[in-house]
Amino acid sequence: MWQPNTAQWRVIRIAAVLLVLGWPPDQGRSAGIKVVNWLADPTNSLPTLPDQLPIGLDDNGDAVAAHDAQEAEYYRQYASSDLTRLRMTLKVASDPFDLQTERQILVAIGVLSALAVWRLNQKRARN
Repeated sequence: MWQPNTAQWRVIRIAAVLLVLGWPPDQGRSAGIKVVNWLADPTNSLPTLPDQLPIGLDDNGDAVAAHDAQEAEYYRQYASSDLTRLRMTLKVASDPFDLQTERQILVAIGVLSALAVWRLNQKRARN
């Protein structure tokens, strides 16, 4: 029975991790991006940029003041340091490609990994 060697196991493990963490669900973000979002702000202490005010609320002074305060706090922390800026960017990061493209890339990674394992097996058989 065929048993993968050390190099083949490395390729198999790396491909498996990339496929599992990168595969996007039908809705939301992939597991890898969720991990990056959580690692950037595990305590959820960093602010996010608030959405724009709905058209009907622009006459409400209290809502505008609260929105402006949230926005000011966001920009204050964003400008505080490069590390904080990076963390705030990673906190709201999303998958780099659309759903179909990302799945095609991951399938290609899986196929190329299988070919690499097969190729490494041929090298072992020759020796």
